[in-house]
Amino acid sequence: MIPAGLFSEIARADQRPALILADGRTLSYADLNARTLRFAERLGQGQKRLVAISADISEHVIVAYLGALRAGHAVAMLPPCDDRLWQEFLSAFQPDFTYRQANGRWRLVEETSPQQSAAPLHADLALLLMTSGSSGRAKAVRLSQANLDANARAIADYLELSPADRTALVLPLHYSYGLSVLHSHLVAGGSIFIPGVSVVSEDFARLLGESGCTNLSGVPYSYELMERTRFRGHELKALRLMTVAGGRLAPELIRLYRDHMRANGGRFFVMYGQTEAAARIAFVPPEDLADHEERIGIAIPGGSLSLVDEEGHPLDRPGVAGELVYAGPNVMMGYGADRADLQRGAEVAALKTGDIAMRDADGFFRIVGRRSRFAKVAGLRIGFDIMEQVLAEKGIAAAVVGDDHGLQAYVTDAASAARALDILLEASHLPASLICVRARSELPRLASGKIDYAGLTKEMVATRETSRAAAVSVLDAYTGVFYPHIVSRNDSFVSLGGDSLRFLQLTMELDRLGIELPDGWERTAIAELDINRQNARTDFAEIRALPTDLVLRAIAILLVVVHHEMLWPIPGGSGVMLLLVGFSLARFQSGHFLAGNFRHALRPAINVLIPYFLIVAAYGLAWRTIPWASVTLTGNFGYAEPERHEMIPYLYWFIEAYAQTLLVFSLVFAVPDVRRLARARPFAFSLALLGLAVTARFFLPLVFDIGRRQIFTIYWGLHLGLFGWCAALAGKPAQRIILTAVAAAVLGYLAFWETLWIGTTVKYLTIFAALMALLYLPRIPLPVRLGRLVTLIAVSAFPTYLLHRFVPELLMPEAAGLLPAPIFHLLAISGGLAVGVIANRAAADLRNLLGGMATARGTGGRAIAAETA
Repeated sequence: MIPAGLFSEIARADQRPALILADGRTLSYADLNARTLRFAERLGQGQKRLVAISADISEHVIVAYLGALRAGHAVAMLPPCDDRLWQEFLSAFQPDFTYRQANGRWRLVEETSPQQSAAPLHADLALLLMTSGSSGRAKAVRLSQANLDANARAIADYLELSPADRTALVLPLHYSYGLSVLHSHLVAGGSIFIPGVSVVSEDFARLLGESGCTNLSGVPYSYELMERTRFRGHELKALRLMTVAGGRLAPELIRLYRDHMRANGGRFFVMYGQTEAAARIAFVPPEDLADHEERIGIAIPGGSLSLVDEEGHPLDRPGVAGELVYAGPNVMMGYGADRADLQRGAEVAALKTGDIAMRDADGFFRIVGRRSRFAKVAGLRIGFDIMEQVLAEKGIAAAVVGDDHGLQAYVTDAASAARALDILLEASHLPASLICVRARSELPRLASGKIDYAGLTKEMVATRETSRAAAVSVLDAYTGVFYPHIVSRNDSFVSLGGDSLRFLQLTMELDRLGIELPDGWERTAIAELDINRQNARTDFAEIRALPTDLVLRAIAILLVVVHHEMLWPIPGGSGVMLLLVGFSLARFQSGHFLAGNFRHALRPAINVLIPYFLIVAAYGLAWRTIPWASVTLTGNFGYAEPERHEMIPYLYWFIEAYAQTLLVFSLVFAVPDVRRLARARPFAFSLALLGLAVTARFFLPLVFDIGRRQIFTIYWGLHLGLFGWCAALAGKPAQRIILTAVAAAVLGYLAFWETLWIGTTVKYLTIFAALMALLYLPRIPLPVRLGRLVTLIAVSAFPTYLLHRFVPELLMPEAAGLLPAPIFHLLAISGGLAVGVIANRAAADLRNLLGGMATARGTGGRAIAAETA
């Protein structure tokens, strides 16, 4: 049986009012006594059983709850509208009875008979309240009969409650604070008014006054809502006591209600507690509240507070932060995850609250953060609660969350976002790239009224992964482009295995930031690029200098698309693309090849081969056969025919040549002695490779004569890739002159002596011009708007190459005979470019979506950026 203390006043069964209902009815203590006894009889008083109650704020729930306890059973108070939690609870704890509404009526259902009852319950167990575990899955706090009685008496003691007190019950009864209000007033013989309306209702203050309430308890959010309804403007003569717990109330609201109650002869109590302590732990005597709004006070009667360091050693000196530990008779028995756990007795002697606190010289405690509300950001240990306090002191209401990648603050006033960012920068000493401020119309709340930090954290993670277009720092841009690889501020473009495709994507992202990249940036740590945004453009110049290889890539894909549509008179795009393949390999991946790190060197090929093989698969499904030559990336050797469905169209020979180029480089650098030689004399070694490639270009066609298809083979184009490789390594003027001479000889010969038609001459002169630009013109100045268009085309070059022929061949075949040829060609070319741009954007959005899902599961590694929104 429950100790008599909690029911001594009910058992007196006199006519004092116990419950006052919104419809005007009153249940006296005699009525409450009779009704709880009747409910206890319905449950029986034999074997201790578990009763799960849908904890609405109503007379039915209060009677059922008290009746079950009075019968000696254990009660679980569950949220009435959380079906998921109910299902989890039913599965894990197998209650013997459930009491909840069905078809508008309250029904007690016996889920199991005494003979079928699951594991027996511990004799001391009285109450289960659900709380979220570290995994997010709910777990039960096990509270004993003695826990409830001790806490109720301690609260009634320091609040000086008496039978003359009447409280308004506005807090949920599945919430420990709400139950503690009920318990403490019943222990004191007072009464409970159930207003039946929210604190934001226009009728709330009127009902409070008419009912004669002397006490009102709320969570911080309750007070925020009451301020919106001008609660303090109402004259409530009977109100002598107000309390707040369940979170940190803003200092200005503490001062407002402290002064309001003092002016009306009442008292305002700031309290602190946890469900694990049933639920009060500390309080601030109102006379000690002045100018110390941050205090949680002293331990409740019968309890004690102390601080320990990370190793559990006591901290006795004032002003030293440590984890707050509470000891007292109201400390829970322990947690429970299933029915078997309910057999266990008390296992917790002292409660480690998880809150980080300090004790001042007067012996009062204050919370400075929560262990789970800290993160080590850029080497600094940042407390989110402290950041909220700093903002609150400046008049900004905010919720701060974060992780090791940075801080995210949510403010309810969009106009204060920029100021909040400045305040957080100063208070945290973090760089702007690691702080983000966003505005929300309101902050999400839990049923208890507390801010839903878990929900905000999920929102923060999702926002990082879905706001690629809104990148606001170098780190943010890198993490978006390199998803799913984890990026740190010490990484560089090269160390991350960057390639030409990512180079183009990243260039566009950084252009959005207005960042002018310095020479050699690809080997520079992200932190150096991001520090104080020193490289950000602050002018609004109409001319922007773009990297030459980016401009050449845009030109090359334009040449390819136009040439494939019209066949004349501008070949050479694919040759420039081969040149850029070698240039990019040397610029971004040569270090990996020379180090024998082939995993990093070849990783960028995934971004090329996956979409290629998707196209191969599409052709295979359409043809109902497997084009093995394309699957093996050897269709460019002329032994297969697209007409026989042995390979996909020749259009895709470039992908095969690209993959074979990577294979050649891997084979060359697989030999350690070759790598040592290449590291010792990189340019000379590269010229030697170029010599071998040129030799292959002139002599292997004589050995492997496959006719006109030889232009697609690796030996026909490898020398172009090596010209690009050498160009990237030609850092000295003499080296550039040597390479120019070699190129003039080789490409000049191919353009003028080996030429078969004027198109061949145009092709090799175009390639030579592109090589000269790479050697002698590192950047090309363009008007800003034109530069952005060029960048967009360059970034979309690869999907454009893959998809552009689908426009005239699949989307416009019937238009060919209807439109004039120039119009058809123009639409086919512009449509091919548009399809490439759209596909590139779709791929980026898909990558970001997958990143958001991965991060939400805890597998992402994206960092936060500074912004205001």
